[in-house]
Amino acid sequence: MTLATMSAQITDFANRADPYPLYAALRESPVTRQDDGTYLVSTYYEVRSLANDPRLSNDPRNRPAGAGGPAVAEEDTNLPPSFIFHDPPEHDRLRDTAMRQFGPPHSPRFLHDMRDDITKIIADLLDALEGKTEVDVVDDFAYPLPVTAICKVLGVPREDEPLFHGWADTVASSLDPSQGKEQALQARGELGAYLSDLIDTKRRHPGSGILGPLARETGTGGSMSKAELVATSILLLIAGHETTVNLISNATLTLLRHPAVLKRFQNEPGLVVPLIEEVLRYEPPVQFIPFTTALSDIDIAGTTIPEGSQVWLLLASANRDLKRFAEPDRFDPDREDNQHLGFYTGVHYCFGAPLARMEAQLALPRLFRRIENPRLLADPPPYRVNPVLRGPRHLPLALDGLAA
Repeated sequence: MTLATMSAQITDFANRADPYPLYAALRESPVTRQDDGTYLVSTYYEVRSLANDPRLSNDPRNRPAGAGGPAVAEEDTNLPPSFIFHDPPEHDRLRDTAMRQFGPPHSPRFLHDMRDDITKIIADLLDALEGKTEVDVVDDFAYPLPVTAICKVLGVPREDEPLFHGWADTVASSLDPSQGKEQALQARGELGAYLSDLIDTKRRHPGSGILGPLARETGTGGSMSKAELVATSILLLIAGHETTVNLISNATLTLLRHPAVLKRFQNEPGLVVPLIEEVLRYEPPVQFIPFTTALSDIDIAGTTIPEGSQVWLLLASANRDLKRFAEPDRFDPDREDNQHLGFYTGVHYCFGAPLARMEAQLALPRLFRRIENPRLLADPPPYRVNPVLRGPRHLPLALDGLAA
Protein backbone atom coordinates (compact mmCIF):
# COMPACT_ATOMS: atom_id res chain seq x y z
CA MET A 1 0.00 0.00 0.00
CA THR A 2 1.01 3.62 -0.55
CA LEU A 3 0.65 6.65 1.71
CA ALA A 4 -2.55 7.39 -0.22
CA THR A 5 -4.13 4.23 1.24
CA MET A 6 -2.65 4.49 4.73
CA SER A 7 -6.05 4.98 6.38
CA ALA A 8 -6.93 1.41 5.42
CA GLN A 9 -3.78 0.15 7.12
CA ILE A 10 -4.45 2.16 10.27
CA THR A 11 -7.92 0.65 10.59
CA ASP A 12 -6.74 -2.86 9.63
CA PHE A 13 -6.90 -5.00 12.78
CA ALA A 14 -3.65 -6.69 11.76
CA ASN A 15 -1.86 -3.45 12.74
CA ARG A 16 -3.70 -2.82 16.00
CA ALA A 17 -0.91 -4.12 18.25
CA ASP A 18 1.65 -1.73 16.75
CA PRO A 19 0.39 1.10 14.52
CA TYR A 20 3.42 3.28 15.21
CA PRO A 21 5.49 2.32 12.13
CA LEU A 22 2.53 3.46 10.01
CA TYR A 23 2.47 6.80 11.79
CA ALA A 24 6.23 7.19 11.32
CA ALA A 25 5.83 6.69 7.58
CA LEU A 26 3.02 9.25 7.48
CA ARG A 27 5.07 11.89 9.32
CA GLU A 28 7.37 12.09 6.32
CA SER A 29 4.56 14.15 4.80
CA PRO A 30 2.59 16.05 7.49
CA VAL A 31 -0.65 16.13 5.47
CA THR A 32 -1.51 13.21 3.19
CA ARG A 33 -4.50 12.88 0.89
CA GLN A 34 -6.10 9.44 0.77
CA ASP A 35 -7.66 7.85 -2.30
CA ASP A 36 -11.15 8.51 -0.90
CA GLY A 37 -10.40 12.23 -0.49
CA THR A 38 -9.79 12.10 3.27
CA TYR A 39 -6.74 13.98 4.58
CA LEU A 40 -4.54 12.48 7.32
CA VAL A 41 -2.62 14.95 9.50
CA SER A 42 0.21 13.26 11.37
CA THR A 43 2.67 15.81 12.81
CA TYR A 44 2.45 17.57 16.16
CA TYR A 45 2.27 21.24 15.27
CA GLU A 46 -0.11 20.66 12.35
CA VAL A 47 -2.46 18.50 14.44
CA ARG A 48 -2.43 21.04 17.25
CA SER A 49 -3.03 23.92 14.83
CA LEU A 50 -6.01 22.25 13.14
CA ALA A 51 -7.52 21.09 16.42
CA ASN A 52 -7.71 24.77 17.39
CA ASP A 53 -8.85 25.99 13.97
CA PRO A 54 -12.54 27.06 13.78
CA ARG A 55 -12.51 26.18 10.08
CA LEU A 56 -12.47 22.50 11.09
CA SER A 57 -15.90 21.28 12.22
CA ASN A 58 -16.78 18.35 14.49
CA ASP A 59 -20.44 18.48 13.51
CA PRO A 60 -21.32 15.53 11.22
CA ARG A 61 -24.15 17.61 9.75
CA ASN A 62 -21.49 19.71 8.00
CA ARG A 63 -20.23 16.70 6.10
CA PRO A 64 -21.12 16.89 2.39
CA ALA A 65 -23.30 14.12 1.01
CA GLY A 66 -21.20 11.17 -0.06
CA ALA A 67 -18.12 12.30 1.85
CA GLY A 68 -15.84 9.70 3.42
CA GLY A 69 -15.13 9.27 7.10
CA PRO A 70 -16.91 7.38 9.87
CA ALA A 71 -20.67 7.14 9.95
CA VAL A 72 -20.90 8.04 13.63
CA ALA A 73 -24.08 7.24 15.50
CA GLU A 74 -24.49 10.93 16.33
CA GLU A 75 -26.22 11.24 12.95
CA ASP A 76 -29.32 9.73 14.53
CA THR A 77 -32.34 11.87 13.66
CA ASN A 78 -34.15 11.07 16.94
CA LEU A 79 -31.54 12.64 19.21
CA PRO A 80 -29.35 15.70 18.68
CA PRO A 81 -25.58 15.28 18.57
CA SER A 82 -23.76 15.34 21.89
CA PHE A 83 -21.58 18.35 22.53
CA ILE A 84 -18.39 16.83 21.10
CA PHE A 85 -20.25 16.73 17.78
CA HIS A 86 -21.25 20.37 17.98
CA ASP A 87 -19.18 23.44 17.14
CA PRO A 88 -19.19 26.69 19.14
CA PRO A 89 -21.36 28.36 20.25
CA GLU A 90 -23.71 25.37 20.72
CA HIS A 91 -20.82 23.20 21.90
CA ASP A 92 -19.89 25.77 24.55
CA ARG A 93 -23.45 26.12 25.85
CA LEU A 94 -23.92 22.36 26.30
CA ARG A 95 -20.46 21.66 27.67
CA ASP A 96 -20.58 24.56 30.11
CA THR A 97 -23.97 23.39 31.40
CA ALA A 98 -22.64 19.91 32.11
CA MET A 99 -19.41 21.25 33.60
CA ARG A 100 -21.27 23.31 36.21
CA GLN A 101 -22.08 20.11 38.10
CA PHE A 102 -18.76 18.38 37.41
CA GLY A 103 -16.01 20.82 38.28
CA PRO A 104 -14.84 24.37 38.92
CA PRO A 105 -15.83 27.08 39.25
CA HIS A 106 -19.34 25.97 40.22
CA SER A 107 -18.51 22.58 41.78
CA PRO A 108 -14.84 22.83 42.75
CA ARG A 109 -14.89 19.94 45.24
CA PHE A 110 -16.88 17.43 43.19
CA LEU A 111 -13.96 15.26 42.08
CA HIS A 112 -11.99 15.75 45.30
CA ASP A 113 -14.92 14.46 47.28
CA MET A 114 -14.99 11.30 45.14
CA ARG A 115 -11.45 10.27 46.04
CA ASP A 116 -12.45 8.15 49.02
CA ASP A 117 -15.15 6.38 47.00
CA ILE A 118 -12.72 5.61 44.19
CA THR A 119 -10.06 4.42 46.63
CA LYS A 120 -12.64 2.06 48.19
CA ILE A 121 -13.61 0.72 44.74
CA ILE A 122 -9.94 0.05 43.96
CA ALA A 123 -9.38 -1.74 47.27
CA ASP A 124 -12.45 -3.93 46.78
CA LEU A 125 -11.42 -4.89 43.24
CA LEU A 126 -7.91 -5.80 44.41
CA ASP A 127 -9.20 -7.75 47.42
CA ALA A 128 -11.29 -9.81 45.00
CA LEU A 129 -8.04 -11.07 43.39
CA GLU A 130 -7.06 -12.88 46.60
CA GLY A 131 -6.06 -16.47 45.87
CA LYS A 132 -5.73 -15.99 42.11
CA THR A 133 -2.52 -16.75 40.24
CA GLU A 134 -3.88 -15.51 36.92
CA VAL A 135 -5.91 -12.34 36.38
CA ASP A 136 -7.21 -10.31 33.46
CA VAL A 137 -6.35 -6.70 34.23
CA VAL A 138 -9.07 -5.44 31.88
CA ASP A 139 -11.98 -7.57 33.11
CA ASP A 140 -10.92 -7.69 36.76
CA PHE A 141 -9.73 -4.13 37.28
CA ALA A 142 -9.38 -1.62 34.44
CA TYR A 143 -12.99 -1.96 33.26
CA PRO A 144 -15.00 -2.20 36.52
CA LEU A 145 -13.18 0.71 38.17
CA PRO A 146 -14.13 3.51 35.74
CA VAL A 147 -17.58 2.02 35.08
CA THR A 148 -18.37 2.07 38.80
CA ALA A 149 -16.91 5.57 39.07
CA ILE A 150 -18.89 7.05 36.18
CA CYS A 151 -22.07 5.48 37.54
CA LYS A 152 -21.41 7.35 40.79
CA VAL A 153 -20.68 10.58 38.93
CA LEU A 154 -23.91 10.43 36.96
CA GLY A 155 -26.09 8.72 39.53
CA VAL A 156 -26.72 5.67 37.32
CA PRO A 157 -27.52 2.50 39.31
CA ARG A 158 -24.42 0.29 39.24
CA GLU A 159 -26.63 -2.80 38.97
CA ASP A 160 -27.79 -1.57 35.55
CA GLU A 161 -24.26 -1.86 34.12
CA PRO A 162 -25.01 -5.14 32.29
CA LEU A 163 -27.79 -3.28 30.47
CA PHE A 164 -25.68 -0.44 29.14
CA HIS A 165 -22.37 -2.33 28.69
CA GLY A 166 -23.39 -3.72 25.30
CA TRP A 167 -25.03 -0.49 24.21
CA ALA A 168 -21.94 1.53 25.13
CA ASP A 169 -19.58 -0.78 23.24
CA THR A 170 -21.76 -0.69 20.15
CA VAL A 171 -22.17 3.11 20.15
CA ALA A 172 -18.41 3.53 20.64
CA SER A 173 -17.80 1.26 17.65
CA SER A 174 -19.36 3.90 15.39
CA LEU A 175 -16.13 5.91 15.74
CA ASP A 176 -14.39 3.16 13.77
CA PRO A 177 -14.27 4.42 10.15
CA SER A 178 -14.45 0.84 8.86
CA GLN A 179 -17.74 0.04 10.61
CA GLY A 180 -21.33 0.73 9.62
CA LYS A 181 -23.68 2.69 11.82
CA GLU A 182 -26.95 0.73 11.77
CA GLN A 183 -26.28 -1.26 14.95
CA ALA A 184 -24.79 1.81 16.63
CA LEU A 185 -27.90 3.84 15.83
CA GLN A 186 -30.11 1.16 17.37
CA ALA A 187 -27.90 0.94 20.45
CA ARG A 188 -27.85 4.71 20.86
CA GLY A 189 -31.64 4.77 20.66
CA GLU A 190 -32.00 2.03 23.29
CA LEU A 191 -29.43 3.61 25.60
CA GLY A 192 -31.16 6.95 25.08
CA ALA A 193 -34.52 5.46 26.07
CA TYR A 194 -33.01 4.00 29.24
CA LEU A 195 -31.40 7.33 30.20
CA SER A 196 -34.55 9.28 29.33
CA ASP A 197 -36.51 7.22 31.86
CA LEU A 198 -33.74 7.66 34.43
CA ILE A 199 -33.70 11.44 33.86
CA ASP A 200 -37.48 11.56 34.46
CA THR A 201 -36.94 9.72 37.73
CA LYS A 202 -34.08 12.03 38.68
CA ARG A 203 -36.25 15.08 38.05
CA ARG A 204 -38.65 13.85 40.74
CA HIS A 205 -36.07 12.26 43.04
CA PRO A 206 -32.60 13.66 42.28
CA GLY A 207 -30.61 11.37 44.58
CA SER A 208 -26.84 11.35 44.10
CA GLY A 209 -24.87 12.23 40.98
CA ILE A 210 -25.01 15.08 38.48
CA LEU A 211 -28.02 13.86 36.48
CA GLY A 212 -30.44 14.98 39.19
CA PRO A 213 -29.40 18.66 39.15
CA LEU A 214 -29.09 18.61 35.36
CA ALA A 215 -32.55 17.07 34.97
CA ARG A 216 -34.08 19.90 36.97
CA GLU A 217 -32.51 22.47 34.63
CA THR A 218 -34.01 21.04 31.45
CA GLY A 219 -37.15 22.19 29.74
CA THR A 220 -38.57 25.67 29.19
CA GLY A 221 -36.02 28.26 30.19
CA GLY A 222 -33.44 25.63 31.05
CA SER A 223 -29.90 25.38 29.79
CA MET A 224 -30.62 22.10 27.95
CA SER A 225 -33.61 20.50 26.38
CA LYS A 226 -34.56 17.00 27.51
CA ALA A 227 -33.18 15.55 24.26
CA GLU A 228 -29.90 17.43 24.70
CA LEU A 229 -29.52 16.09 28.23
CA VAL A 230 -30.12 12.54 27.00
CA ALA A 231 -27.46 13.00 24.31
CA THR A 232 -25.06 14.50 26.86
CA SER A 233 -25.71 11.65 29.29
CA ILE A 234 -24.93 9.07 26.60
CA LEU A 235 -21.66 10.83 25.88
CA LEU A 236 -20.64 11.11 29.55
CA LEU A 237 -21.56 7.51 30.31
CA ILE A 238 -19.54 6.13 27.39
CA ALA A 239 -16.61 8.55 27.33
CA GLY A 240 -16.45 8.45 31.12
CA HIS A 241 -15.20 4.90 31.14
CA GLU A 242 -14.02 3.90 27.64
CA THR A 243 -10.86 6.02 27.62
CA THR A 244 -10.00 5.30 31.27
CA VAL A 245 -10.15 1.54 30.66
CA ASN A 246 -7.56 2.03 27.92
CA LEU A 247 -5.45 4.40 30.01
CA ILE A 248 -5.13 1.96 32.93
CA SER A 249 -4.65 -1.06 30.66
CA ASN A 250 -2.08 0.68 28.45
CA ALA A 251 -0.21 1.93 31.53
CA THR A 252 -0.11 -1.57 33.03
CA LEU A 253 1.12 -3.10 29.79
CA THR A 254 3.73 -0.39 29.30
CA LEU A 255 5.09 -0.78 32.83
CA LEU A 256 5.38 -4.54 32.46
CA ARG A 257 7.30 -4.00 29.22
CA HIS A 258 9.67 -1.63 31.05
CA PRO A 259 10.73 -3.52 34.19
CA ALA A 260 13.31 -0.93 35.28
CA VAL A 261 10.66 1.80 35.28
CA LEU A 262 8.23 -0.53 37.08
CA LYS A 263 10.75 -1.32 39.83
CA ARG A 264 11.41 2.38 40.30
CA PHE A 265 7.66 3.11 40.37
CA GLN A 266 7.05 0.47 43.05
CA ASN A 267 9.65 2.20 45.24
CA GLU A 268 8.69 5.73 44.25
CA PRO A 269 4.88 6.02 44.11
CA GLY A 270 5.14 9.80 43.65
CA LEU A 271 6.33 9.06 40.12
CA VAL A 272 2.72 8.31 39.18
CA VAL A 273 1.85 11.82 37.94
CA PRO A 274 4.59 12.17 35.28
CA LEU A 275 4.28 8.46 34.51
CA ILE A 276 0.58 8.81 33.61
CA GLU A 277 1.37 11.83 31.45
CA GLU A 278 4.02 9.83 29.61
CA VAL A 279 1.59 6.96 29.05
CA LEU A 280 -0.86 9.47 27.57
CA ARG A 281 1.85 10.53 25.14
CA TYR A 282 3.38 7.12 24.45
CA GLU A 283 0.22 4.94 24.30
CA PRO A 284 -2.76 7.33 24.19
CA PRO A 285 -6.21 5.79 24.76
CA VAL A 286 -7.62 7.78 21.81
CA GLN A 287 -5.42 7.30 18.76
CA PHE A 288 -6.98 9.73 16.31
CA ILE A 289 -9.96 11.98 15.64
CA PRO A 290 -11.57 10.80 12.39
CA PHE A 291 -14.72 12.87 12.06
CA THR A 292 -13.76 16.49 11.32
CA THR A 293 -14.77 18.45 8.20
CA ALA A 294 -13.08 21.44 6.58
CA LEU A 295 -15.58 24.33 6.39
CA SER A 296 -13.39 26.20 3.91
CA ASP A 297 -10.09 25.67 2.12
CA ILE A 298 -7.28 25.32 4.68
CA ASP A 299 -3.63 25.81 3.74
CA ILE A 300 -1.27 23.91 6.03
CA ALA A 301 2.24 22.45 5.69
CA GLY A 302 2.33 23.19 1.96
CA THR A 303 -1.00 21.43 1.29
CA THR A 304 -4.45 22.85 0.66
CA ILE A 305 -7.23 20.86 2.31
CA PRO A 306 -10.31 21.68 0.20
CA GLU A 307 -13.61 22.78 1.69
CA GLY A 308 -15.80 19.79 2.53
CA SER A 309 -12.90 17.38 2.96
CA GLN A 310 -12.84 14.90 5.82
CA VAL A 311 -9.79 15.24 8.06
CA TRP A 312 -8.27 12.75 10.47
CA LEU A 313 -6.11 14.22 13.24
CA LEU A 314 -3.64 11.50 14.27
CA LEU A 315 -3.01 12.25 17.95
CA ALA A 316 -0.88 9.16 18.57
CA SER A 317 1.34 10.03 15.62
CA ALA A 318 1.70 13.65 16.74
CA ASN A 319 2.73 12.44 20.19
CA ARG A 320 5.75 10.71 18.64
CA ASP A 321 6.87 13.54 16.39
CA LEU A 322 10.64 14.02 16.65
CA LYS A 323 10.18 17.73 15.91
CA ARG A 324 8.36 18.07 19.24
CA PHE A 325 9.64 15.26 21.50
CA ALA A 326 13.23 14.08 21.91
CA GLU A 327 13.54 10.29 21.47
CA PRO A 328 9.79 10.04 20.95
CA ASP A 329 9.72 6.21 20.77
CA ARG A 330 11.33 5.90 24.22
CA PHE A 331 9.09 5.61 27.29
CA ASP A 332 10.47 8.20 29.69
CA PRO A 333 8.43 9.37 32.71
CA ASP A 334 11.15 11.96 33.44
CA ARG A 335 10.41 13.69 30.15
CA GLU A 336 10.26 17.47 30.55
CA ASP A 337 7.71 19.75 28.88
CA ASN A 338 5.43 16.84 28.06
CA GLN A 339 2.66 18.78 26.30
CA HIS A 340 1.15 15.70 24.71
CA LEU A 341 -2.16 15.48 22.87
CA GLY A 342 -3.38 12.39 24.72
CA PHE A 343 -6.53 14.20 25.83
CA TYR A 344 -6.73 16.29 22.62
CA THR A 345 -6.57 20.11 22.74
CA GLY A 346 -8.67 23.19 22.10
CA VAL A 347 -12.40 23.56 22.78
CA HIS A 348 -12.88 19.80 22.49
CA TYR A 349 -10.24 18.95 25.11
CA CYS A 350 -11.42 15.85 26.98
CA PHE A 351 -14.22 16.80 29.38
CA GLY A 352 -13.41 13.88 31.69
CA ALA A 353 -9.62 14.28 31.75
CA PRO A 354 -9.48 15.27 35.45
CA LEU A 355 -11.53 12.20 36.44
CA ALA A 356 -9.47 9.85 34.23
CA ARG A 357 -6.21 11.21 35.63
CA MET A 358 -7.44 10.86 39.21
CA GLU A 359 -8.59 7.27 38.69
CA ALA A 360 -5.32 6.24 37.07
CA GLN A 361 -3.20 8.05 39.67
CA LEU A 362 -5.06 6.30 42.50
CA ALA A 363 -5.25 2.90 40.80
CA LEU A 364 -1.77 2.22 39.46
CA PRO A 365 0.28 2.58 42.67
CA ARG A 366 -2.20 0.38 44.55
CA LEU A 367 -2.31 -2.21 41.79
CA PHE A 368 1.46 -2.63 41.67
CA ARG A 369 1.74 -2.49 45.47
CA ARG A 370 -0.63 -5.45 45.81
CA ILE A 371 0.07 -7.83 42.91
CA GLU A 372 3.26 -9.84 43.43
CA ASN A 373 5.66 -10.61 40.59
CA PRO A 374 3.23 -9.88 37.72
CA ARG A 375 4.13 -11.38 34.32
CA LEU A 376 2.48 -10.93 30.95
CA LEU A 377 0.87 -14.12 29.65
CA ALA A 378 0.48 -12.68 26.14
CA ASP A 379 2.54 -9.98 24.47
CA PRO A 380 1.09 -8.44 22.48
CA PRO A 381 -2.21 -9.07 24.23
CA PRO A 382 -5.47 -9.34 22.29
CA TYR A 383 -6.56 -5.84 21.32
CA ARG A 384 -9.96 -4.23 20.93
CA VAL A 385 -11.24 -4.05 17.38
CA ASN A 386 -11.78 -0.29 17.55
CA PRO A 387 -8.75 1.55 16.07
CA VAL A 388 -9.78 4.91 17.55
CA LEU A 389 -10.21 3.75 21.17
CA ARG A 390 -7.11 1.54 21.09
CA GLY A 391 -6.28 -0.67 24.05
CA PRO A 392 -6.10 -4.33 25.11
CA ARG A 393 -9.39 -6.22 25.11
CA HIS A 394 -7.83 -8.57 27.62
CA LEU A 395 -4.58 -8.27 29.54
CA PRO A 396 -3.85 -11.65 31.17
CA LEU A 397 -1.18 -11.74 33.88
CA ALA A 398 0.36 -14.45 36.03
CA LEU A 399 0.93 -13.54 39.69
CA ASP A 400 2.70 -15.10 42.65
CA GLY A 401 -0.05 -13.78 44.88
CA LEU A 402 -1.57 -10.69 46.43
CA ALA A 403 0.10 -8.62 49.14
CA ALA A 404 -1.95 -7.87 52.22
